[in-house]
Amino acid sequence: MLVTTTNTIEGKKIVRYLGLVSGEAIMGANIFRDFFAGIRDIVGGRSAAYEKELRKAKDLAVEEMIEQAKLLGGNAVIAVDLDYETVGQGGSMLMVSANGTAVVLE
Repeated sequence: MLVTTTNTIEGKKIVRYLGLVSGEAIMGANIFRDFFAGIRDIVGGRSAAYEKELRKAKDLAVEEMIEQAKLLGGNAVIAVDLDYETVGQGGSMLMVSANGTAVVLE
């Protein structure tokens, strides 16, 4: 399935708009505990372990969004927006949400 942040797709015609689709993934407090336990993983101000978990959460959110689009009969998702938010008491969890518009392309 084609997933894009743009509102149109060059060379393709949108024949039907199916509506908003979304996906969410929440990383619990244990990821932060694991992150701090693996602080030695930081190189040049970046943590490969933390980035890997963020990427996994993003991929899960996008996959959930794609599944919703498929259920609606879509073959693409346009205008995708990714958001990262802290939730829970003291920001103990991280939520990644993916939102877009399911469409049928011709």
